This record gives sequence, structure tokens and C-alpha cells, in this order.
Amino acid sequence: MYPLKFNPILKERLWGGTKLKDVLGKEIPNDITGESWEISTVPGDISVVSNGELMGTSLQELIDQSGEEVLGKSVVERFGKEFPILIKFIDAKQDLSIQLHPNDELAKKRHNSFGKTEMWYIMNADKAASLIVGFNKDVSKEEYAKSLEDDSLLELLNYEKVKEGDTFFINTGKIHAIGAGVLLAEIQQTSDVTYRVFDFNRRDKNGNLRELHTEQALDAIDYKQKDDFKVHYDRDEDVVNDMVACPYFTTNYIDLTKDLEQDVSNRDSFTIYMCVGGSATIENEFGSATIQKGETALVTANSKKIQLKTKGAKLLEVTI
Repeated sequence: MYPLKFNPILKERLWGGTKLKDVLGKEIPNDITGESWEISTVPGDISVVSNGELMGTSLQELIDQSGEEVLGKSVVERFGKEFPILIKFIDAKQDLSIQLHPNDELAKKRHNSFGKTEMWYIMNADKAASLIVGFNKDVSKEEYAKSLEDDSLLELLNYEKVKEGDTFFINTGKIHAIGAGVLLAEIQQTSDVTYRVFDFNRRDKNGNLRELHTEQALDAIDYKQKDDFKVHYDRDEDVVNDMVACPYFTTNYIDLTKDLEQDVSNRDSFTIYMCVGGSATIENEFGSATIQKGETALVTANSKKIQLKTKGAKLLEVTI
């Protein structure tokens, strides 16, 4: 299969804004659009091909018909015919709720689901924008529970100011939130299991407080202060720079000033390119697709070579 592009699945969110349109050029449905799901097989939100002969075909159909060719044999052995990651762009005009995700073991037991490990690449940030990542000291379960009762949780949390290019790895159990003014690319396990623990007492458009998962979160939180979330990576031009490697995905950073050819014959995985700057044409043996900032393409696992043709592009390359 040629490199595949998909129709973005745009999500209205209480905290969303207009940067998906203003910065990434997407046609958003309203001024509180918070997420663009780029590649997904989450039930009810399955990506549909937007280019070439396969236009109109869902990603799930392609996987059902040609699982190993699309995903790779090793990926099918681990995850079956389910796309194992979810690719998004997120625009936070307001602070997101403070939340965390359970690990695989707990998510399987409680929700028959995978947990959710994720990473963030900051694409755009207002001057004072920040994230919440973890605690600012070791906290006991009792101290944490008391902070919810007396509304002092924010005093226990670690704040990180951010700028374009900053990257964060959010492992399961880590309390976190995207702050107002941040536009980012997110790569995560395919899972929608989130424990929301504080939402700034906001109400939705119907005047209702959103559900909190206070009790469920107590046994899922990592209460230790850990400095393990900021990703330090090289940004050398015209080479593949290692960024994040975990059991669920591997992400590389590629800053191109010229064309680059890659031999991927031994990869045994699909390859995703998220364009976070400039534009590039992605070619394999079966065709090509051009992506610009804010667009994403999937190269199937049966590709042996990938050519990236560009006069200037910044890409996140994601594999399993």
C-alpha cells in the first residue's frame, strides 16, 4: 500500500480553542475544538483513508483484510488486529483536568483494556504556558486524599514551563495535565481509560460538573516525586534522532533540510510520520503522499524502503 493519509476526527472539548485551525490549518467545526485524532481504531472513531485508490476505506477494514502487511507480524502477535496506538494533535485553550492513567495490569482487571502510556511534543505554546507533570515532593496516599478534601491538591503538583520542541514522556500512574495555551502532538497507547481527579470545579455546557474518579485513582497513582518525564534528545539535521523508546511505541525526531532514504526492510512494523514543521513527500514502493505541518501519514509494514523528499520538514517518526 502507498502511504496513507486519513480524515482527521475533530473533537469538541470544554477546554478547546482554535489553534488546530490557526496554527495547523484544520477545518474545525467550532471554537472549542480540542483534539484532532489523526490515526485511530477506537470504536466509534475509526480513521478513514483520505487519499488515493483506498479513499473511503477504514483503517480497521485494511487491518482486518491484511493485518500483517499493514501492522507487521510482530505487532499482530502482540496486539492482534487492533491498531495499538492513537495519534492526536491537542489544543488546550484552557487547562485540562488533572488526571492519570492506570497501568496495563490494573486497566485489564478493571476495564478489560490496555493502560495508557503517552508522550507529548510541544508544537506551540503561549509565553507563560506550562504543564503539570507529577508531584513536587513524595506524597503519601493519605496526604493526597486530604488535599482533595481541603482543595489544596494544586500545592502538591509539579509545574513545567514549556516551549516548542519540549517533549515529555508520561508513564502510567503519573498525575498530569496540559496547561492553557499549549498545542501539542500526542502519541499514546490505544486506550481511553482516564482517571480524572480534579477539574477546577468547571461545568459543562449543560451546567453539570464532570465526573471525577477519586476512589479508582487512589490505587493507580505513583505518589513518588520522579524526574523521569522530560525527554532529552539530539536535534541533528538530516539524520534520525532517537527520542522515546518504550514497550508500546518508539518515536524519533527528524529535522530535514534535504531528502532522506531509509531502509526499513527489517522493521516489521508500520511507520507513522507526524509533520510538526514544514512539509515532506513520503514515498514507498507503491506510491507517495505529501504532508505539511499538522498532517500525518501511515506507511504500512510491508514497505521495504521509505524516501522522505523535502526542502525543509520536521517530523516525528513513530513505530512499534
